[in-house]
Amino acid sequence: MRLLVIVVILFLNVNNLIAQDRIIDSLQNKLDSTENYLEKAKLYNAISQQYKYSDPHKMLQFALKALNLAEKEQLKIQMGNAYLNMGTAHIILGDYQKAMDHFVWGKSIFEELPKTPQTSVEVAQGIAKTYGSMGIVFSEQSNYAKALQYYLYAARAYEKLENKGQAAKIYNNIGVVYKSQSQNQKALQYFLKALHIQQELKAANAGITQTNIANIYFKNGQLDKAFQYYTAAKNSLDKYPNTRALGEWYNNIGAYYHTRKYPEMALENWQNAIAAFSEINDKFGLADTYLLLAEFYNHQNNNTKALQAANNALNLAKETDVMEQMGEAERLLSDIYYQTGNPNQALIHFKKYSTTKDSLNKKNDVRKAIEAAMNYEFEKRELLQKEANQKRELLIKEEAKSNNLKLLFGALIALLLFGIGFLIYNRHQLKKTLTLQKELAEYEQKALHLQMNPHFVFNCLGSISSFIVQNGTDSAIKYLSKFSKLMRLTLEYSKESLIPIDKEIESLQNYLELEQLRFNDKFGFSITKDPNIEDDVALPPLLIQPFIENAIIHGVIPKKENGTISIAFSVTNSSLHCTIVDNGVGIHQSQKNKKDLVLAHKSMALGIIKKRLEMIAEATTKETNIEIEEMKKDEEIIGTKIKLQLPLQYIGN
Repeated sequence: MRLLVIVVILFLNVNNLIAQDRIIDSLQNKLDSTENYLEKAKLYNAISQQYKYSDPHKMLQFALKALNLAEKEQLKIQMGNAYLNMGTAHIILGDYQKAMDHFVWGKSIFEELPKTPQTSVEVAQGIAKTYGSMGIVFSEQSNYAKALQYYLYAARAYEKLENKGQAAKIYNNIGVVYKSQSQNQKALQYFLKALHIQQELKAANAGITQTNIANIYFKNGQLDKAFQYYTAAKNSLDKYPNTRALGEWYNNIGAYYHTRKYPEMALENWQNAIAAFSEINDKFGLADTYLLLAEFYNHQNNNTKALQAANNALNLAKETDVMEQMGEAERLLSDIYYQTGNPNQALIHFKKYSTTKDSLNKKNDVRKAIEAAMNYEFEKRELLQKEANQKRELLIKEEAKSNNLKLLFGALIALLLFGIGFLIYNRHQLKKTLTLQKELAEYEQKALHLQMNPHFVFNCLGSISSFIVQNGTDSAIKYLSKFSKLMRLTLEYSKESLIPIDKEIESLQNYLELEQLRFNDKFGFSITKDPNIEDDVALPPLLIQPFIENAIIHGVIPKKENGTISIAFSVTNSSLHCTIVDNGVGIHQSQKNKKDLVLAHKSMALGIIKKRLEMIAEATTKETNIEIEEMKKDEEIIGTKIKLQLPLQYIGN
């Protein structure tokens, strides 16, 4: 049976390679026979893409040829496509810094191109592909927030182009990002969305998506549902062969049968996985399979086979230098030797496991530091690129205006020239005035935002000092840990005019947990978000927190009993609403308490927020509003309600 599987897999791989070689030969023949530079550049890029799954070095080589020719002949679209191919090759080669550099260069080219009827589709496709590729880099770096941001850009771009096939790939990538964050329900939503399109288009990669869906159901314990999608995935992989995907499928279905307590079927599928991975020399996949076998044999108390499988996994992991697999293999060897009554060998392998785990942690720390530096450099380059584009656009506009004026001066008589020149001058001054007013409003908004940061930090530091005095060093350390997480979120988005609503909720959650610690759980809280609010809905940072701070300090804390605070986000038409309710002492009593405090400082937060809302209303031409209401029941004060209305805005707008 195993020999038959190997023969079939070998036959399919040979067929795939032959088909790819035929396409490349056909493109090469066209390249040799054409003298048109545009066609040559297109063919170089097409050949580069054909090497995507087989030889990244050749992919890079042909993309460079396309770039050199496109630069020489000023073929902008092909220049952009060449940069994208080079970036993709660098992703495959594992050089994410170079990959991101090439994507940024390609993005700047596509964004500068004018969208004429002849080129608008190609330019839009280039921009969409750039966003998707940048999302892949961020995802590989575990920067999931940025990855989602660029994947959502790409998805919208492909939806506008009605390119369902590419949109489905992006949906699948979004599902992978959510799965990596253990958000299985959101991951499942996007996998199903991708699969629906793939089945409609009869796409070759439907089997991979079906396997992803099956794995989610398997992880959630919905075994019947998982088996349904595993079966569908196998049918798709039989129809559209993909050896690596087939090997992963065998590993997953083996784990499924092991859970179902069908050991023979589990072993049969894992042996099939070994055959599949062996044919393409996929040592990473083989190591995963042997780890599964070692775990299986260890539970069966078959120590000889367990040791053999674990050693196979360890040797493969050493060849590929995958520390996660090395650590898992050492752990299994330690467990097996301990069960066989060999404590010396068990201790040796446990020490190696501990050493590998420590090395992996250090490696991850270094990787995170490098990724942070790369992200900083990326944002810096992107900002510089935007500034350069703005200057270039300004120069082009000024040159065009100058040429128009020269033609006008040469065509009209002196009196007419004087009159028209006067009108043009007035119009130019009005435009300049309006531009300055708009820029002034933007700078005022940024200045007010910057005022909020020190106000927020001052209040947090005051809370920390108070907590240290009241609760001692150990509790203060816990408080400072939460504060550092909150400050990291605050600093990350302090330079942004808008942040995703989920990040704002995360920041508020951290702040409220800090205050709970500080006041010994004197109050409880809840934060709810309407399901109709999309993931990329955004709002200005540090706008909600001061209201919550007032609700805590001046509302629920003065109460003798424990208090509650609830925060709810909802949408209606074109507005985002935030409602904050506390069951504190009420507005009038809190104002009286403030007057009674001798050392009370003057809070600027409400004044700053009102000014910020005015700026937001001017910038978006949409309504903003604050309503503060003291709640009563039978003339008894039961708390305060704050309703905040904001324009509905999205990340990237």
